[in-house]
Amino acid sequence: MSRVEPLVLRAGDEHRLREWTRSSTIPAGLAQRARIVLLAAEGTSSAEVGRRVGVSLPTVRSWRVRYDTGGLAALDDRPRSGRPAVHDEKSIIATTLEPPPTALGVTHWSARLLADQLGVSFATVARIWRRWGLKPWKAETFKFSTDPELEAKIGDVVGLYLDPPAKAVVVCIDEKTQIQALDRTAPILPMRPGIPEKQTHDYKRNGTTTLFAALEVATGLVTDRCFSQHTNVEFLAFLKQVARAYPRVPLHVVCDNYATHKHPNVTAWLAKHPRVQLHFTPTSGSWLNMVEIFFGIITGRRSAAAPSTASKISRPRLGSMLTAGTSEPTRLAGPRTPTTSSPTPSHHPTTRRLTTHDTRSS
Repeated sequence: MSRVEPLVLRAGDEHRLREWTRSSTIPAGLAQRARIVLLAAEGTSSAEVGRRVGVSLPTVRSWRVRYDTGGLAALDDRPRSGRPAVHDEKSIIATTLEPPPTALGVTHWSARLLADQLGVSFATVARIWRRWGLKPWKAETFKFSTDPELEAKIGDVVGLYLDPPAKAVVVCIDEKTQIQALDRTAPILPMRPGIPEKQTHDYKRNGTTTLFAALEVATGLVTDRCFSQHTNVEFLAFLKQVARAYPRVPLHVVCDNYATHKHPNVTAWLAKHPRVQLHFTPTSGSWLNMVEIFFGIITGRRSAAAPSTASKISRPRLGSMLTAGTSEPTRLAGPRTPTTSSPTPSHHPTTRRLTTHDTRSS
């Protein structure tokens, strides 16, 4: 292979050029020119550079000369000849922000539809949308809490997390309802290299179950139990189970405003057991309940498509998910560590340690 005099790069340009070759956001032409310059700097002949990059010999020579003359700035496109295109960018943005006409029968603009309406190119609309971060097809949800005691309840719950009462236990309780036991009509085909796991589109329903869980904020210990329903009867039974798991200590329970949590049967039991106190999250504020983290973990650990041949086996299946993982607890309450005043819960077959799990890879 013939070699020519290597192209001399300016200080700091090599690192920048290599970044351009790896970037997925810069124009393809600029990345191609960066590869040409880098190969020329290695002493590769112009003919060989053209073969590797896929351009003609005059093109390689042209970009060598332009870089040698003007550096990185010379690799950008020069102004095109002729009258520059004129687009009313404000009009395109304003039209994008308005709903499409009813006659079009659509709920939001697409780049091609808007381009046809305004008589401009699709590329023009797409470029303006990228520049201004406009994504008409994307929608997010929000919810305002109408609770008149919003601020007080947030302060109460967050205060329990950050500064719990001395020699007391704080747990977060909630229900994960309507956990379905589904069975596909044919066996699931396992994943193979280059082929994802496959399953039949149809399935058979085998009933549902409700998972009750109580997460101890200080240690990450989880007490759980499954019921076929989620009335005040089941909630009270689970509340008693949690109270037995933490005997003879003040017990502060964070839960949402679900009607069963305020049923007369529950309030009557609480009156007889003053060491157990309920703290309610605000209306539409169940995200304050830290047990939702636990529900997110177990949801990520098991696919919703996994078969369950009958609702009666949901409990063992859930149990296998709850016990899977390592023995190290997840720290859910910031840098604070459990103190000696935080009692160890009594042994119970459904008290488990929440294990470390990165839900981003689930």
